Amino acid sequence: MAVASLRDSLCLAKHDVARRSKPRRVAGQEGAAVRGNRQRRPHDWRGNGALRRWPVVAVLLLIAAALVRLDRKPPQTTAVPKGPVAGSAHVIDGDSLRIGGEEIRLQGIDAPEGPQTCRRDGREWDCGEDSRRTLQRLIGNATVTCRSVERDQHARLLGRCEAGGRDLNAAMVEAGMAVAYGGYRDEERRAKVARRGLWAGEFEMPRDWRRERGIGGR
Repeated sequence: MAVASLRDSLCLAKHDVARRSKPRRVAGQEGAAVRGNRQRRPHDWRGNGALRRWPVVAVLLLIAAALVRLDRKPPQTTAVPKGPVAGSAHVIDGDSLRIGGEEIRLQGIDAPEGPQTCRRDGREWDCGEDSRRTLQRLIGNATVTCRSVERDQHARLLGRCEAGGRDLNAAMVEAGMAVAYGGYRDEERRAKVARRGLWAGEFEMPRDWRRERGIGGR
């Protein structure tokens, strides 16, 4: 009897362990699991939607990359043209002009910016615009020739330019419509003594005018 009782206890214990280790299923999951097992086809790549779609996705990505490359503008070159740049010039301001596709800054001088104003004879004077007109008059209808060996931080050529046999850089400083900026000190001295152009009144140095307004350096 004791043996039978011990055997019954062991059976009950085994049943309890099996019951506890058996995974629980939430109501409704058993049917879904059965249906899923019926529908699942292991190792059948044709049943995988992601695998079927990847060639299409790859082609679309390649097309998008090609369009981006076509839309991107080529980087601006920083190479300096061999030989002088010559042609008809469009004057931008008192120390900058454009010939063809090149913007050129007259090296060694600094002229008032376009909107800059000065004072002369007790009145406000559009010295920036007058400086641009002076450079235009010096050029007239002549062909402008500029020689350059470098570019500035804005990718403009830094050059010494001539028109009709006249050195435009020196002439602008001599006329008092630009100040020396690394060169042409003698021309500036003569303009200052003769009180020509900017030196006939009151003006702010162009570099100081730009700095106060947060305009990029030259």
